[in-house]
This record gives sequence, C-alpha cells and structure tokens, in this order.
Amino acid sequence: MSASRTKRQHKVRRRADMSLLGGIRPPIAALSALLLALAALTAFHLGSVGKDSVPEAVRTSQQHFAEDGSIALRASLDESITDLSRTANLFNAGAPVSADTVLDKLGNVYQKWRGTAVIEIKSGRLEAQRGENLPLTAIDRTKLNDEDGLAPRMVRLENGETRLLTFAVLSWPGQPQKLLIASSSLKFPGISLGKFRAIAVTDSSGQILSSDGLANDEQIQSDEVKEDTERARNQLKKYAKTAAKKSKAHPLTTKEPGGGGFLGVSGSLLGPSHNGERTVVGYASLTGPEAGKGTDATALGLTVISLLNVTEDEGAANNRFFGIVAAGALLVIGFLAIALLIGTVQRPLLQLFLESRRLSRGDLKRPVTRPKYGEAARIGTALERLRRQLLGESSEEQAAHDPGRVRGRIGARSLLALCGALLLLWSAPLVLLLNRAGESVAVPQTIIHDQLDRTDTMADRVRRALNEGHADLTSVGSLLGEGTTPADMTAVLERTLTQHGRYQSVYVLRADGTIAAKAGAAPRHPRGKGPSAEPVVLTESGNEPLITEYAAAPGLKGAAVVGELRIDFLNSLLKRPGLGEVRVVDGQQRVIGGNNGYLAFKPLQNDDLRALVTGANQKVGKGPRPSSVLLRGDGITIAAAAPMSGGGAAKPLNWTVVSWQPAKGLAIPEYSLQNRTVLAGLLGLTAAVACLGWLHIIVVRALRELAQRAEALADGDRRTVLFPRHHDEVGAVTRSLEVIRQQLQELRKREANGTTDRSGRAAQAGRN
Repeated sequence: MSASRTKRQHKVRRRADMSLLGGIRPPIAALSALLLALAALTAFHLGSVGKDSVPEAVRTSQQHFAEDGSIALRASLDESITDLSRTANLFNAGAPVSADTVLDKLGNVYQKWRGTAVIEIKSGRLEAQRGENLPLTAIDRTKLNDEDGLAPRMVRLENGETRLLTFAVLSWPGQPQKLLIASSSLKFPGISLGKFRAIAVTDSSGQILSSDGLANDEQIQSDEVKEDTERARNQLKKYAKTAAKKSKAHPLTTKEPGGGGFLGVSGSLLGPSHNGERTVVGYASLTGPEAGKGTDATALGLTVISLLNVTEDEGAANNRFFGIVAAGALLVIGFLAIALLIGTVQRPLLQLFLESRRLSRGDLKRPVTRPKYGEAARIGTALERLRRQLLGESSEEQAAHDPGRVRGRIGARSLLALCGALLLLWSAPLVLLLNRAGESVAVPQTIIHDQLDRTDTMADRVRRALNEGHADLTSVGSLLGEGTTPADMTAVLERTLTQHGRYQSVYVLRADGTIAAKAGAAPRHPRGKGPSAEPVVLTESGNEPLITEYAAAPGLKGAAVVGELRIDFLNSLLKRPGLGEVRVVDGQQRVIGGNNGYLAFKPLQNDDLRALVTGANQKVGKGPRPSSVLLRGDGITIAAAAPMSGGGAAKPLNWTVVSWQPAKGLAIPEYSLQNRTVLAGLLGLTAAVACLGWLHIIVVRALRELAQRAEALADGDRRTVLFPRHHDEVGAVTRSLEVIRQQLQELRKREANGTTDRSGRAAQAGRN
C-alpha cells in the first residue's frame, strides 16, 4: 500500500515537473546562457582586434589587385584569340590572297602579337613570317582535325620564356589549306604595379610562366637591391605553388554565400616578417565573364599572383584589455539581473505554486506564506483569505485577520523594466559611445596606393577596350571594296556583331551619309552626314551617352565602318569589388559611365572630387599622371583619379576614371573595433528584449490577470470558472484556484443544506 502511494506521488511529481518546462525558468535560463555566450564573444572578438601587424584591409586589397590582373589577362588573351579567328574568317569570305598580304594587313590593324606566320598544313612549308621566330616544330599538324586541334597552347622557348600559340585556318576553294599562327607573351596589359609590387602568371602546377615588377640584372645597382630582388623571386616561386594548388578548388567552396564579386577562386596569403616588413600575396585564377562559362583563356589553367612587402604596424593597438573589461562588466550586470529575476519573480511564483497546491489538497492548518511585492503579494493575500473561508470562519473572524488589498507599487513589469535597464546600462554605451572611430583614423598608405593603381588600371582597361573596338572595325573596313555586295557586307557585319558584344549597332556609312549595310539596332548617326574624321566620338542621344567609333574603309571611297557601343559595355568594365564608386568623366567633368546608378552628363557632385580630377589632368613631365587623396570631412574617403593617357583611337577623348570609397567600409582596426563594439551592444539589446519580452508575454501578463481573478474569488465570485492558458507555474496556480473555487461551492451547498435541516427540525418541534 505504501509502495503504491509512493509510486503515484513520483508520477504526480514528474507530471508537475514536465508542466513547468514552459514556464518562468526557460526564459531566465536562456537569458543566462545568452549573456554568458555574449561575454565570451565580447572578450574574444573585441580582444582580437588589432593584434595583426598587417590589417585585413591590406590583405583584401592585394586579393583584389590579383583579381584585376586575372580579369585583364583573361580579356586580353580571349580578345587575341577571337581577333585571329575572326580575321581568318574575313579573309576566307573574300578572294584568295597571299600569305604576305594576310600578315601585312594583320600587322597593320593589330600590334598585339610577338610573331605571326602562315604555313601550308599538308606540307608544313613556311609561306610567310613576321616578328620573332615561332616554334613551329611544336605544332603537330596531324592533330589539327581533332576536336581541340586548334585550341591555343603554351610553349616554352629555349630561353625559358613562355609563348601562347593561337591558330586559325585559311581556306579558299581550289587552294591547299593554310594555318595562320600568332605568338603572344603572357604579359599583363596595362597593369599599374606601383613601385614595389611584383606580379606573375603561373600554370596549374605552380610553374611561373612570366613575371613583372622585379628588377632585372641591368637595374640591379647594389647588393641590397640584389638581395631584395632575389628574395622576392624566391617568394614568388614559393607562393606560386601554393596559389596554384588553392586555385584548383571550386569557386563555390571558397566564398561566403551571396558574397558576389570575383567569379573565380581568389584569396590572400600572409608571408613571414623580414626587417620590419611582411609579405602579402594575392592570387586569383582566370575565370570567365559569366558564372559557369569558361573561355579559351580559362581552359589554360592559369593563376595570377601579386606580391607586396608591407611595413608592419608594430604599434597596432591590441584591445584585449577592453574586451576583458567589457566581458567582466557584462557578467556582473548579468548576474545582478538574473539574481533580481530569480529572487523577485521566479521564487515568489514557485512559492505561490506550492501554497496553492497545498490549499487545494486540503492542508489548511498553516497560514499562507505571502510574497512581499506586486502581483505575487496580491495572489498570496487572496490565498490566505480563501484558506480562512475554507476553514468556515465567519465574516467577522475573516475581517479581523484581513490585511486588506495589497497594491504593491513594484509589480512584475517594474521588475522586468529594472532588469532591462541594467542590461541597457551595458549595451547602450557600446552602441553609442565607446570605441568611436573619429577623423584621426590612420588609413594604411598601401590601401591609398592600391586605390590609385587599381584606378589607373581601370582607366587603361577602358582605353584598351575602345582601341580594340576600333581595331575590329578597321579590320572589317580593310576587306571591303567596290566589289563587295550589300549582302556580303551585311553578313560580315552580323558576324562582327555576334563575336563582339560591345556593339549595339554596326553599319557601313557612305561618304554621302547613306547606309550601305547594317546589323543590329537602327543607326543613330545623323542622316545625310558623312563619317566623322575622329576615330571615337561621344554624343548625347536623349539622356544616354552614345559612343560611336569610325574606321575608314579604303576600298569604298570615303566610306567607313561605324560601330555604336552599348553604354552597358562601358559600365561593365567599371564593376570591380573593393573600389567603391567608379565614374568615367569627359574633359568637362561630365559623368559618362559608372559602376552604380548615375545621371549621365551631370558633373561630379563633390567639389573635392572635381579638384582631384583637375589636378590629375595637369601635365607633369610628359603628360598627366594619376593621383590619389585622402578626403577628411564628413567621414574619411579614399579617392583616386586616372586620366586615359595612353595612345590609340581613344586618346582624343580626354576621359578620366575617378573612384572613391569611404574608409569606414574597410577592415581597418579602428573601424573593425567600432563595428564589433556596436555589434556586441546590439546583441546584448537583442538578448534582453527577446528574453524579457518572452517572460512578459508568457508569465507577467498571465500573472497580472491571475491576481485579478484570485482577488475576485476571495471577494465572493464563485461563478467565474478559472482555466489556465499555459501549462506552467501560473497555470498550475490557476488550476489550484479552480479546485478551491469548487470546494467553496461545495462548502456553501453544505452550509445551505445544514441551515435548511436545522430550520425543519425547529418547525417540527414547534408543532409538537
């Protein structure tokens, strides 16, 4: 009998414990866990800022520099491959010409190859050659018909240099097929390296194919320079293998989800320290312009690496002490808040739960232990009154012991607000006051120089793209003559439009302003006006800039091949991560293109930027030079401007590329510390709002409602049924009050029946 009773008691206890899992304990426990985790996070993350002698922003900048080199090299190689193939197709569409004629016209239009040659495929006989000698013995003519027989391939020369051989077939009816071969080096086109940077190209095995930026033997004039150069060469060889190995990974596994930016594999490496300098290496694989789509250049498996020795910041601020102090303060404040919740909210509620269950089970001997504050005190007082009512005390006896209604000034909501104020005392200074990065933030000079070099590279990239477009039109115009029919012209123009995505319209414009043939969109050249004498012209077409290129067609007496460039093509050249806002402005400083939203033909809005563009276009020595500046005022801004100072068809445009970005967006220690400090404060606020809000919704609101119902029950309301909203401590007290209500109803019925029986017996006695 005793064993069965004990077993039932254990079942009841387990059932009660399970009902309390969703009550007041989980939010307090969650708040405790979150504050402990936040304290550890604060000590670690705030304490780790500034411990690196090379800021993360510098390493990221070298990564972006390698990405720029990769994009420039890939675009140059693909353009060369496409130009050779397209030129061969243009020759194949016309009448047969000699090998010398092919190479002469090719050399007059393009000056990008180190050497060119034409051989007869069947016999291997060399028919013509220009430039350097080509390694013709490395070509297997028997495999040219294979699927990848005409694919570009790399060949190492006897002197150790590497050449990229590109192939195209010349074929005319009735004549043996010939192979057009072009040789190019793997040099970077138009990359501004600055004074101390080295850059190299490696194959898939990590073998360096070409390098730039290192002093050659003629430039070495001292033992110190010789030592530094040898050390840089050794480091390039060392990190080339590491970068090539890392570049074999899939791009999706090396980037943060949604990170965007460079489509290939890229990153940075940190080398050893030497004489107060640290080696920083950036690497990037060659990747296509579209995600998942390779090109002939990307199939070569090349990787670009850049190497720069950066002066270490030995006085870098280490904020470990601040992190430890902030974490300690959070632990102290969190302990006070948790102790306040447990002592003034959780324990009184658990006490009410035990007292109400005792009364509902008939244990009425001891008075109810009443809490001191708020709703819990009101419920305790109501329970004591109900206990005396269950004992059957008269109204006079209850009035003698009734302490009256308890209206505590400090309720549960006030206690929660006090806990929130304690946590706010820690979070608010972190969010608003502490570790603010002011106007005196020291921006590393390396980042300023990189902004300048990358902007200069961007300007050269735009210039080369315009020159390449004009060269394409020139090659088309050189093959047109009086015997070329409009249908043949249209076919050539459509092929050019398809192979080069830079044009929105290509057409042949006669000297009298009429259109002989066209492909693409409708021409926007003024009717009746002949070709412009300038190779590249900028006009305003509505609210959109119109860039038009003119290439003479010598065989058509004053006619020209005209290409209208898509403004989106120009804007796509400017989209590079890590440069901020990029704009192309003309000689009047009107905006022509940009990487983000802009108003065409409107001036730059910032006076400092306009002054920077003006200063960059001032002639220094042989011509204008790019310049950079650190603007302080409404925040710190890194800005750079680079004129398009190279030669070619785009030279008369007098355009300038200008870029700027706020320093606060870079991973500089001062800004990183500020951001992490604000993040810690926001996390503290979030934890407080979430857990205290949870406690208010689940417990406090129900507790206030329960206090009203308990007082109403003690005042004599026996009709209102009490039902719990949640299976927690408040719900358990509500169930106990419902049992007490039912007991009071039974007591009233018994008292009423007892009074009736006594009255009946008295009346019967009177009759007798």
